[in-house]
Amino acid sequence: MGFGYLPFLFNINYLIYMIPAILLMMIAQWLVSSAYKKWSQVPTRFTGTEAARRLAQYNGLYNVQIAGTNGRLSDHYDPRDKTLYLSPEVANGSSVAAVAVAAHELGHAMQDQEGYFPLRLRAAMVPVVNIGSSVGWIFILVGLLINWTGLAWLGVAAFAAGAAFALATLPVELNASARARQMLANSGIVMNDKEKHGVNSVLTAAAMTYVAALATAVMQVLYYVSLLGGMGGRRRS
Repeated sequence: MGFGYLPFLFNINYLIYMIPAILLMMIAQWLVSSAYKKWSQVPTRFTGTEAARRLAQYNGLYNVQIAGTNGRLSDHYDPRDKTLYLSPEVANGSSVAAVAVAAHELGHAMQDQEGYFPLRLRAAMVPVVNIGSSVGWIFILVGLLINWTGLAWLGVAAFAAGAAFALATLPVELNASARARQMLANSGIVMNDKEKHGVNSVLTAAAMTYVAALATAVMQVLYYVSLLGGMGGRRRS
């Protein structure tokens, strides 16, 4: 039995790999919170709901429904029911931040309507990633316990699927933000340089969270690769 491997699952090397990624995630979350707080105090002529409806009509998204959802910044577009769900702050807020978030989520609706390949790819990866995130660490642990490295490497592959999902998410989110900037400018919802700067600040800060998520997933995979690789070397010696 390989119980001697257990202390190596979470050791100082894990912290070396993960602390930079965790710090990056904390910085990204702070940037989002700061940008949203700042630009939620700058008023616009439209609420998030009004902006979403105007943009949906402007872009021919007549089948997209707009509904409310609970939580703070829980806004999302669900391609299964073609519905844009807006949190109370965004739905009812007449601010630069609110219309930026609403427009970003509507960008996903545009991607869905056009059959945007990165969005379809990400959606196809969801079942695999959900399974992998649930069983990956179990495969690694059991593989190390019974000295079955093949099973442990399968667990690493499961975590790698999560990193691949984070990578696939980046172009989807960046493209949705680019669409949001263009829609808001072309439709006249944002009308001056200050409002455009605010939209850009909110969307750029949000993008950083996806970069941080990718960094976290990659560093986790690299840690487990180094863990199993190092143990393989010790067994050969």
